[in-house]
Amino acid sequence: MPTSPRRCASTRLRAPRPVGARLVGACLVVALTVACSAQGAPAAPPATPSATAPVPLPRDAVVDYQLGGSYRPAADVTVVVRDRTEKPDPTRYSVCYVNAFQTQPGQLGWWKKHHPTLLLKRQGVLVRDPGWPDEVLLDQRTAAKRAAIVSIVSGWFRGCAKAGYDAIEADNLDAWTRSRSLLTRAQTTSTAKGLVRAAHATGLAIAQKNTPEIDGRALGFDFAVAEECEVYRECGDYTRLYGRGVVEIEYTDNGRAAYARACRQRAGDHPITLRDRDVVPRGARGHVFQHC
Repeated sequence: MPTSPRRCASTRLRAPRPVGARLVGACLVVALTVACSAQGAPAAPPATPSATAPVPLPRDAVVDYQLGGSYRPAADVTVVVRDRTEKPDPTRYSVCYVNAFQTQPGQLGWWKKHHPTLLLKRQGVLVRDPGWPDEVLLDQRTAAKRAAIVSIVSGWFRGCAKAGYDAIEADNLDAWTRSRSLLTRAQTTSTAKGLVRAAHATGLAIAQKNTPEIDGRALGFDFAVAEECEVYRECGDYTRLYGRGVVEIEYTDNGRAAYARACRQRAGDHPITLRDRDVVPRGARGHVFQHC
């Protein structure tokens, strides 16, 4: 599956997301439909505060980014990121990947059946992510719709917490930049605040995913997952907000120079991981995992 080019969002550009998370969603559509129907039921009550405070990202973390399928991490890995349809690693700090601002591949039919008014449309036509046309943007234009989105996604957060995850990676925070001017940054930050509250209410930390033009700290995010920030010279935008709490992911299809440069400049400051674009499991053709 080809990756999308980064798209302009003000003066900065959007990182293409790994293929693996989409493949997981597409392959598990039946299971996801059942799970989503249970978790995304309408009018879910507001989350009650958790008795357990969120556990912060470990210091000196070594991160394995396993969105293309789970496998046993190397012995020195301390943090594992997996799709919400996968089980967490019971012996490591585990981050649950959730597509929070767009539909996941294979789930559009469920959204059309259960929440058609939450799908963003322009003149009656669904607004799709240009780089990932099997993903439709969610409609955040009214307070009621934002609340409904948070209610649905918070059900998935509770599922992550019940499974044993420690934190959330909420993807597509930057969806408004691909909305053909239908969505705004202010609407996005409002939704994001609701998602942060929902994650914290379940006892989970939550990461800002990419989108350096937003001050995620001010919204309550606990750490950041920054893809290709060395390639696009954005890493300082995240470290100024989160210090050591930045998970930097670089990809091999950009060549190795950016990863090598990142390691020379920041090794020891925060976790830096090199992965193949498809984030395939160990043993699969093309698998790459390095860290510094």
